[in-house]
This record gives sequence, C-alpha cells and structure tokens, in this order.
Amino acid sequence: MTAIAPRPAAHALRARVTRFAERVTTPLVPADYLDVIDPLRSSATLRGRIVAIEPETPDAATVVIRTGRGWRTHTPGQYVRIGIDVDGVRQWRAYSLTSEVGRGDGCITIAVKAVPGGVVSNHLVRRATPGTVVQLDQAAGDFTLGDHAAAKVLFLTAGSGITPVMGMLRNMTARQSDVVVVHSAPTSGDVIFGPELRKMASQGRIRLIERHTDTDGMLDAAELGSMVDDLTERHTWACGPAGMLDALERRWAAEGIADRLHTERFRAAVVEAGDGGTVTFSRSDTTVDAGGAQTLLEAGENAGVLMPSGCRMGICFGCVAPLRQGAVRDLRSGDITAAADGVVIQTCVSAAAGACDIDL
Repeated sequence: MTAIAPRPAAHALRARVTRFAERVTTPLVPADYLDVIDPLRSSATLRGRIVAIEPETPDAATVVIRTGRGWRTHTPGQYVRIGIDVDGVRQWRAYSLTSEVGRGDGCITIAVKAVPGGVVSNHLVRRATPGTVVQLDQAAGDFTLGDHAAAKVLFLTAGSGITPVMGMLRNMTARQSDVVVVHSAPTSGDVIFGPELRKMASQGRIRLIERHTDTDGMLDAAELGSMVDDLTERHTWACGPAGMLDALERRWAAEGIADRLHTERFRAAVVEAGDGGTVTFSRSDTTVDAGGAQTLLEAGENAGVLMPSGCRMGICFGCVAPLRQGAVRDLRSGDITAAADGVVIQTCVSAAAGACDIDL
C-alpha cells in the first residue's frame, strides 16, 4: 500500500494552531505543559520519579526510581547523581546504584543512609514520598568488576559502603563462584541489606563474615588474614570510611598486591583552595580560566554560556547552580565552599578557588 502524504493545507493548519497555542500560553509553550503532565517524557532533561521508599534499617532506605526517557542503563558498582528540591533549594548528591541491570519494571534503586545533619539523606529517608520527581545524571564511576571477573573475589565494606557492592552481588552470575563478603556495622540490625546478604550466604552464593563493632571492635586490616586465609589470592573491592581504606591500601602495598585492590571513596579528596583557576561548565562543554576576583557568572557569560541570573548581588538566588567538583570562594566573606557535599553555589558572588566544575 502506498502512503499518502498529508496535504500542505493540513500542515499549514497544524502550524497555525501550534503558533496560536504558544501565543496564548506565553511565556510557556505547549511542551512545557506536557512536561508538567508527564515530567519523564523529555529526552533533553533526564528525570525520574520516586515510586517507593523501602526501609532497610532504622536510618537507611532503598529508594525506587522510575527513570525517564534517555536513561542509558548502568554497570553494577556505578553511582548516579540525584537532584532533588529540599525546602525550595535544588540539592545534588551521588548515590550508588543497587538494582539489577534491566529490571523488568524499568526502575533503578539507590540505598540512602541518613547521616546526622545530612540535608538530602534525611530528606530521602524520612520526608520524601512516592511521586516526587527528581533530576538525574547518567550513571558514572569505575568501581566495577570490569569485563573479566576474577575467579576469587573479596568484598570489604563498612556501613553504607555495602551499597555499591550490593549492586554487584545482585548482578553476579555463576562465573563468580568464590565470593567472600566481609562487612562491618555497629550491630546486626545496622547491616544494610542484612536479611538479603544472609540469604545469599545460606544459599551458598557468598561466604559472609559480619563484624559488629559494638561488640567485636573496629575492623583491623591486620586481622584480615585470620578471617580470609587466601587473602592475597583474591581481587578485592573495598568501600567504607577513609581510615579503613587507607589502612587497606597500606597493607596491600606492603604485600606487593596493590594492583588487586580496588577502592571507592564516597567523599572527594580534600580540596586545596587557590586564587582563581580553570572553570568547567560541564553541560555547556565549556572551559575557561577565571581570575580570583572574577565572578563565575561573569566568566560564564564572557565565554558564551547561558547563565541564569537575577539581581547579580547575591540576594535573589536566581543564579544558583550545582558545584560538581572543586571549590569556590564567596567574594563577600571569603568563605570557601567545596563540592564534597554536592552543594549549590551563587555564581554572581562566587569566584573560582582552584579548578572547579559547575553544572551549567
């Protein structure tokens, strides 16, 4: 059957209707209203919708998110940056993906542990509700098993460090037949994914060693040989507090097997603030050199980046943007803000304090 092309008159009528709709809805256009009705439809801005929040421990929960169009899947062990509005301010944080790749319901999951003073973590665990729309970045990170899985695997984790490892465990196949998991938490009830880990152990999928620090004391790198007798034969993935990872790196280096240790640190390295520096506007794929007295707003505008702005005096917060990496200096007070906590900054009153990356 031969397709019949629409008549030119029909095209003209449709165009006139669209132009009229855009005039009467100014400053919004029809596509904006469609985004309100279905915020996951846009392929330009990646979003997700929280569909469930499932408690794991008294202070941790799994957040189930249905991803919008444009999500490109992930590799087990990677993380995703989540943008969520808390008390009227867009906040960004990174969380490890814990779900099976290609879940049948099209969702991803992250596990969040509420930490004292944590703006986003406490909001997600205690206040957020199903239906909340969040912003998403594509999955990132290289804390993964890689293309060729080792025959013998050791996972060393503490606290919420179990989250990227759970993403790996849930996606493992029969190729990984010798897996040991050593996990440290204050008590048995504080073990995130505790029931699932113990079920995996009872099924023979893993050998699980729990260290409950309230009764057993802190995990000591020197003790690991007595827990795992073939320690030096295993490729090891470790995630947890910086002190634990530092001790593991020293031991593995002393054993001459540093290449078998893979670590993931949730906190970025300490930023040494400078005076000015290279500024990357990541979404615009633009990099400029900015002086210590030049605002990020001016630096971006001079480079042709579309910069949101308002009063340009630090009052209206119309210029805020997430600080992805590095540090900035508040030109009013001299205070340094680092990207370790995923904060947003006011570009009109902030200058580069060394190399930094702005999500614009």
